[in-house]
Amino acid sequence: MNELPLPLMVSSGFLPSRNLLETLIHISNQVLSMEKLPFLQVKNISTMVRRIKILSSLFEEIQESSSTALLPPSSILCLTELFSVIRKVKLLIGSCKESSSLWNLMQTELVSNQFHALMKEMEKALDILPLRLLHVTVDTKEQVELLLKHAKRADLFIDPREIQKREEILQLMANINCDKNSKNKGFIDFRRMKDTMSSVGLRSSLDYEEEISKLEAEAEKQAGTGGLIAISNINSLISLISLSKAAILEEEHLMIKQILKQPAPMSARADQCSLCYSVVPDIPDEFRCPISLDLMRDPVIIASGHTYDRNSIAQWINSGHHTCPKSGQRLIHMALIPNYALKSLIHQWCLENNIPITEPTLSPSDSEGSSSSKIKNCDKAIDYISATKAATDAVKMTAEFLVGKLATGSPDIQRQAAYELRLLAKTGMDNRRIIAESGAIPFLMTLLCSRDPRIQENAVTALLNLSIHENNKILIMSAGVIDSLIEVLQCGKTMEARENAAAAIFSLSVIDEYKVIIGARTRAIPALVGLLEEGTTAGKKDAAIALFNLAVYDANRPSIVLAGAVPLLINLLMDDKASITDDALAVLALVLGCNEGLQALRKSRILVPLLVDLLRFGSSKGKDHSITLLLGLCKDSGEEVAGKLLMNPRSIPSLQSLSADGSLRARRKADALLRLLNRCCSQSQ
Repeated sequence: MNELPLPLMVSSGFLPSRNLLETLIHISNQVLSMEKLPFLQVKNISTMVRRIKILSSLFEEIQESSSTALLPPSSILCLTELFSVIRKVKLLIGSCKESSSLWNLMQTELVSNQFHALMKEMEKALDILPLRLLHVTVDTKEQVELLLKHAKRADLFIDPREIQKREEILQLMANINCDKNSKNKGFIDFRRMKDTMSSVGLRSSLDYEEEISKLEAEAEKQAGTGGLIAISNINSLISLISLSKAAILEEEHLMIKQILKQPAPMSARADQCSLCYSVVPDIPDEFRCPISLDLMRDPVIIASGHTYDRNSIAQWINSGHHTCPKSGQRLIHMALIPNYALKSLIHQWCLENNIPITEPTLSPSDSEGSSSSKIKNCDKAIDYISATKAATDAVKMTAEFLVGKLATGSPDIQRQAAYELRLLAKTGMDNRRIIAESGAIPFLMTLLCSRDPRIQENAVTALLNLSIHENNKILIMSAGVIDSLIEVLQCGKTMEARENAAAAIFSLSVIDEYKVIIGARTRAIPALVGLLEEGTTAGKKDAAIALFNLAVYDANRPSIVLAGAVPLLINLLMDDKASITDDALAVLALVLGCNEGLQALRKSRILVPLLVDLLRFGSSKGKDHSITLLLGLCKDSGEEVAGKLLMNPRSIPSLQSLSADGSLRARRKADALLRLLNRCCSQSQ
């Protein structure tokens, strides 16, 4: 996610607050949505996240209560300081996630002090927040005051469990150094070592590889600052991890042998036994499979560069492993490449030692039933893995061939080539990347202006499929395709072409900067509103989602209202066949944020009863949007809407039900609306 920049402030009596509040909500949500939090500093991180969650609710309430108002300078100063604190929290948590777990464990006091310092910065910022001047609920005020109280009493917290883990790591490092000096490896408790590593998130050979890479990067960083003692400690940690990784790989090796161990037929056991005593001891190590330790009959090379017997490595991969059994390295592809040179040497060695070189066969009794199906499945898996690279090459050749036909072919050939590219781009991110790299986008853009309805339809659908790939969005916009897409959206030859153009615009508008570019095209929003009225069910949904994406950018909202979207969206709330109630509500909730949208919504006579019904029968998301709309309509001189709600016998029970059973955000807004209606009722009496 791109981090929003802090808005430029102007020192005057009252300052614009919308951009600052949106930035605060955005960065708070980034912190709250962080996944896979680190195994260390758990309490400090969870405490900080919990407090930012409370602040996020405060920011949302301030934004809702002051959508058209301005905040005093003291509030702006406090919110600016809070933005700085939350941004530092985000960076610190990110650093804990991305850097070495073991090195963070060694530095646990330093990291804990950083969290404590941020807590004190948050306290100073909240201390100057003028809560009495802000239009927020009593509950929110109490929560913020309680947060400030706890922040003032907060002491430095260093997790004793992490101190204990660090002592265990240091003891293991000392044992390793002692054993190196005494040339005795018998005092290392590998089970304890594995448990300790697991407690800091190192549980697989891949985890160990990543940790070693992070430690090596940290060593380079310390070398640049002259930290010789730190570098020595890091090297000791790398030695410890390497030893632990070796123990893990040994366990995996034993597990592989158990997986591959299968009972042989009675008739063959005597021969195998004699072969075991007479031949196996003489097999050169380089001819043995590292997994089964038997003579390789069909040696293949995997992505790590190591060679295995085909059946053994195929069973390893098919059991769900994606790492090299020998090195633990993650495989970047699953292709099995025949090692013809080694196979020739093994063949020659077998001839010289009178060892049969035929492939092992199954007895008739074993060739039937479940074992037969397993062998067939294994062969199919091997063929599939080996064909991966060939399939990629085939897609590349096909894409280049079709792009050539787009460039030089007749209309009939162009129509067929565009159709084939449309199908090829429909499945798989790799296909979409390869087609774009083959230069298809400029030629497909040219075909958008074709008079042939089928060519235009195939071209716009192919571009839609290509736009799903993130990098292709940049290529499509850089090629200037957006104007041609808007042309097709407005007056395409078929309804399917128009609807797929809307879906392509929706796909492109996911990126924030493209919301601005597309919204600046004068025909884009009116064309989407036109499809909202004329399209099929799927087309109306695509248009509504595209409008929602564009409405996220504030400057686009008045254009959406002026294009006549509000009455159409309200009508769609009554259309059960359209199935886009939630999408229409989402757009209406966004345009409520501009003055033009607020006035257009207040003019509707049917909106309030519809929203009351949706509070009762709508989806969870629909209820959230409905209460947002009702609260926004009743605020800031919304006495007429409040009067309509008070006259509706279903409104108060619906609000009370939502206040009890809705989502956290919906409950808060329902409570606020009930209090507002109560005040209106008291004033009228």
